[in-house]
Amino acid sequence: MSLEKWAAIASVGLFAMFVGEIISIYHFMIDIPANFEFGVEFEPSPKILQFISIGVAPASILAGLSFILSRRYGSKQIGAMILGGGIILLIGMAYCYTLLDKLVDSYVVDSVVITPPLFMGISIPVMVVGIILIKTNKKRPKKEYF
Repeated sequence: MSLEKWAAIASVGLFAMFVGEIISIYHFMIDIPANFEFGVEFEPSPKILQFISIGVAPASILAGLSFILSRRYGSKQIGAMILGGGIILLIGMAYCYTLLDKLVDSYVVDSVVITPPLFMGISIPVMVVGIILIKTNKKRPKKEYF
């Protein structure tokens, strides 16, 4: 397989990993374990920023790399993978947005509230890039007879 296919595969994996991390931290903030009542503090902002830098930032870069490498000839397979990554990100962040009302009030900080709508917005250009790759056809070489 070529480099752009591997980059697209890694991109989809990192998008899915990021969604899983954010869903798990939101569920953790809904059901706080008993040991956090005895003076141990939990701050969600640094964890969310860590998950962004580990998951969605490299995923976006890899999706952009695979788009740049394959934009001249187009690829339905690579475009579908990038589109799938955007859909995974959109659905996962929409689910996290529904969890905001259930969070413990002390954990509702700016980064927790901003993360789902921000990455729902970022998923739209990712899906557009995937659709562009799907619709791009290979350029046919000109036949020169003379």
